[in-house]
Amino acid sequence: MVKLITDSTNDLNKELLDELDIEVIPLYVNFGVESYKDGIDITTEELYKKVEEKGELPKTSAISVADFIAVFQKYVDLGYEIVFTGISAQMSSTFQNANLAKEEVAPDKIYVVDSKNLSSGIGLLLLKAAKDIKNGLSAKEVAQNMEENTKLVLSQFVIEKMDYLYKGGRCSGVAKFVGTLLKINPYIIVRDGKMSVGKKPIGKMQVALNALLKQIEEDKDRVDLDHILITHSIAYEYRDYLYERLRAMFPDVDIISTVAGCVISSHCGRGTIGILYMLKKE
Repeated sequence: MVKLITDSTNDLNKELLDELDIEVIPLYVNFGVESYKDGIDITTEELYKKVEEKGELPKTSAISVADFIAVFQKYVDLGYEIVFTGISAQMSSTFQNANLAKEEVAPDKIYVVDSKNLSSGIGLLLLKAAKDIKNGLSAKEVAQNMEENTKLVLSQFVIEKMDYLYKGGRCSGVAKFVGTLLKINPYIIVRDGKMSVGKKPIGKMQVALNALLKQIEEDKDRVDLDHILITHSIAYEYRDYLYERLRAMFPDVDIISTVAGCVISSHCGRGTIGILYMLKKE
């Protein structure tokens, strides 16, 4: 038996995770001494409300080794082999802690895969892995396929306002001022496990949304037709805009809309939205 486990940054909705029998271990969101489990003790809406009330951003922290050991041991004792993936090793010590727990519990029964991604970029890997498990693949085969699939995931987001990037120390006051003045919406790309700023669309947010659409249109012949994901931080109007155009572009693809969890939303802010998809294997 194979058990698929992930962390709370995967950003698939709970109904889908339950349907696919995927276990989720939460990261932590911390406001001073107050600590919350992502997606369990606090929602994205509640997070933004707290930020407004407190006037400061939360800190996020990785899953502890002890948290991993508790979950891994539970499933090993039930007779499972485990495949785990979560937020990129470049972005969090979660990956390192998962490996430490693996060595403590059952190194020969647990496979820890670096997603080299975040948000529903991880979700795409989980959807493929769940399909592999349903098709009877072993834990080792599922993990090997997942490793290969990390190279095919494309995760791209646009950020409506630079406030959270500035407050989080990810851009300078000058960059924020110039960005606000010119109405720049940073276009974030995940490459090799790290986030980087790609294009810098200038003007209304629609310009940035169209830049996302243009990219997937350019990739159209190479897009894997199982799933396309739209993930957003409470940006339903932008979600609807993208969904309508993606549905026209890909009439037969399962287009899934998800709300980003608290860890991702803590770093990007309200109004962030992305299109995430995989390329076909050549």
